[in-house]
Amino acid sequence: MKLTYLLFAGVLTSGAVVAADEAVENPTTEQGVVKIQWQDPKSFRDVKAVSDIQSRYEQRTFEALTKNLNKAAGKTLKPDQKLEMLVTDLDLAGDVRPTFGATMNDIRLIEEIYPPRITFSYKVLEGDKVIMAGDEKLTDMGFMQSVGRMNDKPYRYESKLLADWLNKTVAPKL
Repeated sequence: MKLTYLLFAGVLTSGAVVAADEAVENPTTEQGVVKIQWQDPKSFRDVKAVSDIQSRYEQRTFEALTKNLNKAAGKTLKPDQKLEMLVTDLDLAGDVRPTFGATMNDIRLIEEIYPPRITFSYKVLEGDKVIMAGDEKLTDMGFMQSVGRMNDKPYRYESKLLADWLNKTVAPKL
């Protein structure tokens, strides 16, 4: 009888885990002057969770990148301007590797051969009017040299890649 209850509890628990891992198909994150739609995250090159539920990891990643880009955009854009993006591919810095015996979780190995990459289209709005638009495919091959070793913020390489793009591409045209 106890075995039946244990099996039933196991089935209920596994169903809850599957339900918790259901991801939004095209999530949108918005912070301040930045709004980003993440198109089909399942097809992204590398946004793999190493020790978390995939959907939660994606949401946390997207929110952090939006927040960090908003900080940079707040300094670049005028008060009545807004940046909207449609991200079609994301490859976080590093590569996910399995650990054999040390832990049950995989680890993200950060090496120069795995640079951050992001592909997106964007538009800068002033009120309802589009004043600038374009498509970008960014890669930072020197990402290990451009961010200080003491910087331990999550997604620092990807955030710097987006902030540099904003300063070099968008700011001069405004």
